[in-house]
Amino acid sequence: MHGHKIINQNGLHYLTITTVGWVDVFTRADYRNLLIESLKYCQKHKGLVINAYVIMPNHIHLIGYAKEDHRLSDILRDLKTFTSKAIIKDIIQNTKESRSEWLLRLFKYFAKFNRNNKTYQFWQQHNHPIELDNPKWILQKLDYIHLNPVRAKWVTQAEHYLYSSARQYAGQSGLLDVEIIDLGSLEGYVFI
Repeated sequence: MHGHKIINQNGLHYLTITTVGWVDVFTRADYRNLLIESLKYCQKHKGLVINAYVIMPNHIHLIGYAKEDHRLSDILRDLKTFTSKAIIKDIIQNTKESRSEWLLRLFKYFAKFNRNNKTYQFWQQHNHPIELDNPKWILQKLDYIHLNPVRAKWVTQAEHYLYSSARQYAGQSGLLDVEIIDLGSLEGYVFI
């Protein structure tokens, strides 16, 4: 990791992508599902490999990397650009969204502080990239991701949360294709 920049574009990274103001947008299934479909698109067309993920109300955690000949920074930029526009459009057009006025006012407020956005800002600019270059970090971040919904007291077991890769790590099907990290290869590692 070097500041908030991804140096090794094809290295395994832990990422946190957060809404501005930590606004709880993903309490709505429509927006979570839009994010899932966008991640699937990035997997199929942009070279994104996801090893673990969880979608929380105002952020998503990922462990993943970009395939050779792709750049993780470019994938994240495109993912954030598309999802921000699509979710804001949905908020504007969804007559059942009781929070639309409030949400749009917040996104407009945060856009004032970012010269790259003219009208609305949905995501925070940084992704808090951490390159996972040793088994200790991998296990720590994998546990952190999967236990997020348990710590939030939404489920008692991580694999019960639908919007997480904990399901695949427990041998169940999930919403996204996930390249499982072989935990057996990490077992002999001595943690200090």
